[in-house]
Amino acid sequence: MSTGPGADSAPGPDPRTNDTRTDTDTRTESDTESDTAPRTDTAAEAGSGAARGTFSSLKIRNYRLFFSGAIVSNTGTWMARITQDWLVLSLTGSAAAVGITTALQFLPMLLFGLYGGVIADRYPKRRLLLFSQGALGLCGLALAVLTLSGHVQVWHVYLIAFLLGMVTVVDNPTRQSFVSEMVGPNQLRNAVSLNSANFQSARLVGPAVAGVLITAVGSGWAFLLNGLSFLAPITGLLLMRTSELHKVERVPRGKGQLREGLRYVAGRPELIWPIVLVGFIGTFAFNFPIWLTAFADKVFHAGAGTYGLFNTLMAAGSLAGALLSARRATSRLRMLVGAAVLFGVLEIAAALSPAFWLFALLLVPIGMVGLTVNVTANSSVQMATDPVMRGRVMSLYMMVFVGGTPLGAPIVGWITDTYGVRAGFATGGAVAIAAAAAIGLILARAGDLRVKVDLRRGRQHVRFVPRERREEREEQELVAAA
Repeated sequence: MSTGPGADSAPGPDPRTNDTRTDTDTRTESDTESDTAPRTDTAAEAGSGAARGTFSSLKIRNYRLFFSGAIVSNTGTWMARITQDWLVLSLTGSAAAVGITTALQFLPMLLFGLYGGVIADRYPKRRLLLFSQGALGLCGLALAVLTLSGHVQVWHVYLIAFLLGMVTVVDNPTRQSFVSEMVGPNQLRNAVSLNSANFQSARLVGPAVAGVLITAVGSGWAFLLNGLSFLAPITGLLLMRTSELHKVERVPRGKGQLREGLRYVAGRPELIWPIVLVGFIGTFAFNFPIWLTAFADKVFHAGAGTYGLFNTLMAAGSLAGALLSARRATSRLRMLVGAAVLFGVLEIAAALSPAFWLFALLLVPIGMVGLTVNVTANSSVQMATDPVMRGRVMSLYMMVFVGGTPLGAPIVGWITDTYGVRAGFATGGAVAIAAAAAIGLILARAGDLRVKVDLRRGRQHVRFVPRERREEREEQELVAAA
């Protein structure tokens, strides 16, 4: 249902008072003494009544329709993505050209992504999604006509990639924030994880089908099926019961809404540092279309089927990571930092792998850990964001995660062409390790903070608190809990 990747809401309902409050509403007097220190609380549950289970959010009819439509369109999206990369490589013979295509597809997110968040907060999200999903389908059909007619040129692919990116500017933040309207705060984290599992399940099927179609009948048919696949999410959106959607206050038209969103994020460390981390990783360490095409073609001297296999192996790991994430009740910042470090280590190990089977085997844990980074960051940011600001915050999240690709993809493509694919892949891993280490140090040291883990029922979270007056703070918290 999308062209890109996929928590409890904070603020959420307090089970003791049945009201809605932010974390700042319940601060003790001692909390106000450390307002200058960054607060990085991440609430795990909006209330103790949150349903459990890996697939618990699928009990909600509107979300089932959304999820079912997304399975079909995500499969088509992955077919088109693999086919597009291989088509560009076939037309040009250049990994850098694949990087340019990727960059053009995500350049609009970098340039206009924040405006997409303003639109998502201002207008009905279901109506916006009907428009954006239809536009994505038309782009797929246009590329199919060009390819099947034999007139496709690389600039056609560049142009359509850019148009897809323009639609994604609105589609991504709208789709991300619409999840909370379908499932409510208690199921939001589970639904975010299932969205990722959905996307990765399609990634298992899409590349394999694309490889068969490219070899058997040509690239055009894969593009055609992708265009038609968007009929499924459009149908699901039309069948939803609007009366069952959770109402979220829409932001009226006004000046300064973009600046308001930026100020909101800048003042909350639990938002800004996960966003900065995924920005570095998305820009430099998630350029798999460049690396996997180059490994298949230049290192192992194989064809589109091998490239599809590589993507399928990564998808298998990503699916496992998404399902594991759906079972977890918390989104911890230390898990995000640790997973990012491990992700970089695995990329470097794969880059140095001397044998085909070892490289292929490492793609499974790379997919699993990479998905863990994405879901943990995504759900952490959504859980810590006020619902009225969620569209703008998620647009910033997607802008740095996806929109950084236009900056990173050409650089990584140039390194890959100039110094070899192994050097390019290892560079992405090294950047992930460095970024995770630096941001982990910032979160641990800024304001002389230490990590405090609270596992009491209904209040699970990780908090960074000042070291000084530690005993006094803990005593006050125990009195408040009693």
